[in-house]
Amino acid sequence: MPESVALATIEASRKSLGNPSSMHWAGREARRLLDDARDCLADFLGVEPGSIVFTSGGSESNNLAIAGHLLRVAKNAQKQKVITTAIEHPSVLKTLEFWCDQLDFDLLTISPRENGVVDASDIIRKLDDATAMVCMMWANNETGIIQPAAEIVSACRTRNIPVLIDAVQVLGKAPMDLAKLDADFVSLSAHKIGGPKGVGCLVVRRGSTLLPWLLGGGQERGRRSGTENVAGAVGFAHALGCKDFSQCVSVRDYFESELLKYMPDVTVYGQAVQRVGNTSMFAVPGMDGETLLMQLDLAGFAVASGSACSSGKREPSHVLQAMGVDVRLARSSLRVSFGPEHQNVDADALVRELLRIRMLLRKMAGL
Repeated sequence: MPESVALATIEASRKSLGNPSSMHWAGREARRLLDDARDCLADFLGVEPGSIVFTSGGSESNNLAIAGHLLRVAKNAQKQKVITTAIEHPSVLKTLEFWCDQLDFDLLTISPRENGVVDASDIIRKLDDATAMVCMMWANNETGIIQPAAEIVSACRTRNIPVLIDAVQVLGKAPMDLAKLDADFVSLSAHKIGGPKGVGCLVVRRGSTLLPWLLGGGQERGRRSGTENVAGAVGFAHALGCKDFSQCVSVRDYFESELLKYMPDVTVYGQAVQRVGNTSMFAVPGMDGETLLMQLDLAGFAVASGSACSSGKREPSHVLQAMGVDVRLARSSLRVSFGPEHQNVDADALVRELLRIRMLLRKMAGL
């Protein structure tokens, strides 16, 4: 988190003493801070302030869009099929599985091609009058591979089919014009751009409606009850544009080239297609990803073996399996995320440590 964002968040927590729904002076001050943050987000994203629903992050935003829309559709006894992809974040896949089971909707899951990209035509061919919703991510949270979100939204718009776009990984990492995209629902999260953890938003297109799934005082125009996280919203707004992730591309590419130079049997996923610039996912054959992760952790490196929201699991990445990657190789995979503060020397250090760990583990195994 940039110092300016931390200071703005702290200052907002000191000023927003009241509940922004209260009528007294303390409540009005909190409301002013919240409205200013909403206006700032709207201006940055190119949307109307009223379209922004503050949430606790990307997972809640996805839940709100899915549950709020499907419950409304079910209430009106309308369409009975939902389409998504096999590489979605757990907050989309698990939420869809739950609500489609509860509402007796069919859930159609489209797999990506071997390169990690979901072919838009594979989804478009499945669109029909029974399709209640399409849910897909703009960029994958594990591989960083960018998906054809705009093409899918355009196809759905001509058929009047609502679309949820999980744009959590795209914000700040790749160009995004939400007005041009014109998706019904877009989920975003603050901490991906150096903002506070535990705050995000769902952008709801004008004319799109959903039933609230958090009931109470009717905050956020009745779409998400509960006292808003004013300090978090202010921090989110201040984080917009603070970090330049474009420079991550050269460091990420340098890391991958050095890794392949010294470990040519490594597989790097998504090199041949468009990715966000800060993410690298690769497999080290013959090595257990969890073991590599723990050894790197001891050396001071923080990497992942899949989705950060699925930590503590030993199951191989569902994203890699959907891409057709062998289970053993998927278990040997790691995900590395670079930030603007990283340089080539950091990439060199990580490559050296991976080499050391691999040699150590091979020696211990008698290889």
